[in-house]
Amino acid sequence: MKFIASDNLPQAIGPYSPAVKVNGMIYTSAQVPVTLDGTMVERDIKVQTRQVLSNLRTLLEDAESGMEKVVKVSVYLENIEDFGIVNVLFAEAFGDHKPARSTVSVKGLPKNSMIMVEAIALANDYR
Repeated sequence: MKFIASDNLPQAIGPYSPAVKVNGMIYTSAQVPVTLDGTMVERDIKVQTRQVLSNLRTLLEDAESGMEKVVKVSVYLENIEDFGIVNVLFAEAFGDHKPARSTVSVKGLPKNSMIMVEAIALANDYR
C-alpha cells in the first residue's frame, strides 16, 4: 500500500491521505472546490464542479493514473437540482469515458461546498 500526497493540491485538512494506491488501484479522498492555497472558489455550481474535477484530475495524475482510468465516481451534491449541470460538466471532463457513478444529495459538505467528488481508478502500471 502506498499513500499518495500532491504538492499540486492543498494539504489534507485531517489525518488522511489524498489518495492510496493498492493492488493496481487508486482510491482518492473526496475533493472539494478549493484552489492550491486552500481558498474556496465562488459559490456557483459550475465554478465549483470545474474546480473539483480539476483537483481530481491533478490528484489522479500525481498518483500515476488519469481521468481515462477512472472506474467509479461518487458525487455528493448539496442540491440534487444541480444534477443536470454536473452531468454536462462531467461529460466535458470525461469525454467518451463513462465510469460508473453514484450521486447523492447531502445536507452539508466540508467548507460549505456545493459539491464533493471521490474516485476509484486504475493505476497506470496496472496490468
